[in-house]
Amino acid sequence: MRKVLIVGAGQSGLNLAHGLLDHGYDVTVITSQTSEEIRNGRPAITQLTYPTVLEYERALHLDFWASQAPQVGRAKLHIHPVSGPASHKIAGNFANGGYAVSVDRRVKMADWLEYFEDRGGKVVIHGVTLSDLDYFSRMFDLVIVAVGFGELGALFEPDPDRFSGARPRELAQATVYNVADDPGEPESIGWIGTSAEVGNVCLFPVLTSHGPCHSLFVANKRDGAKGNWSDQPGPAEQWRRMKDLLQRSMPEYYERVRDAELIDGKSTLIQELTPQIRKPVATLPSGGRVLGIADVVITSDPFAMQGWNNSTQCAKSYLESIVERGDRPFDDEFLKDMFERFWLYGHDAELWSEAVSSFWEVTPPAHFQEVHEAATVYPEVADRWIQGWDNPPSFRDWLYDPEGARKFLDEVKAIHNS
Repeated sequence: MRKVLIVGAGQSGLNLAHGLLDHGYDVTVITSQTSEEIRNGRPAITQLTYPTVLEYERALHLDFWASQAPQVGRAKLHIHPVSGPASHKIAGNFANGGYAVSVDRRVKMADWLEYFEDRGGKVVIHGVTLSDLDYFSRMFDLVIVAVGFGELGALFEPDPDRFSGARPRELAQATVYNVADDPGEPESIGWIGTSAEVGNVCLFPVLTSHGPCHSLFVANKRDGAKGNWSDQPGPAEQWRRMKDLLQRSMPEYYERVRDAELIDGKSTLIQELTPQIRKPVATLPSGGRVLGIADVVITSDPFAMQGWNNSTQCAKSYLESIVERGDRPFDDEFLKDMFERFWLYGHDAELWSEAVSSFWEVTPPAHFQEVHEAATVYPEVADRWIQGWDNPPSFRDWLYDPEGARKFLDEVKAIHNS
């Protein structure tokens, strides 16, 4: 039985760990926190699990919260022009009645880690140094690093030859209850807004240990947002500033959260991010090789809302490669090929990240504006836009292609004019 070590207990690492157990591998997960420490720790950036990834989690029997998590089947995008507060709106649905969910990382990872151990997976609670990793590389057939910060993250060199659409970000987030409904829309609708002044805003229902509530985050380029969070305000002051920012420039968002309150003393997050692309294989002092996964090698822009999409797609791709490898060695060439296989998806995710990250930096191409205008009128166009969040490679055939976009718009208009 081949032995695999996964360092880190996040979305990608635990997805892969459970998938490998299903295929009979001897899997060890090493993490610096117990499930209880994860469950009672600080919040992380809110993520969405889109329909395709949710189906994959169901296949691994990891969808524990189907009856509890709010089902986001519809989403609304607000684009605020520079000249004033009035916004353009796009509202669309996921395909075939599908929906996304958001589960607080503390709940999700703690439950997955406990279930992994219940299934017979080995869990080691211990911090990992570079010398530890060097030692482990001689004990296991394959070592996968799912920790992208500190000494281990620094193992993986930047890869300037790969395209990245992400920008350094300053992010403020709050988890709140008593958010007002969007009149005429489902209670669980998700909102995303973008404004030249405020930055990018996401307001989504999320399941926490307190039950269903909402997560609001505001993200801007690090030199933007007017330094709103640089002094690391306390939770109450941060929430007041977030609402004040919305009241000035995105009033419809303010109206929904006007009476909202923080769910507890661990409801807020301020974080600076420097997304990057790294080389997927690192060499240890002993000459051993380790493979990075998901955020270790691709950190996406949080506003693109592709974090758990990328993590799960990477874990799924790695699992397929490992199983297909059989008993052959996990040599350097194979490890690099594993990442190249995932990069076929990851590159498209970065193209989408570039499209949303550069919205206020460059004038969108003419056909992009035509699509946006049509999406405010024709439900089919809005739906296809929203459905692309679930599958960024689908944008390649129309949103990025002037000819494909205009052909699609002509077809839609013909249907409505017939």
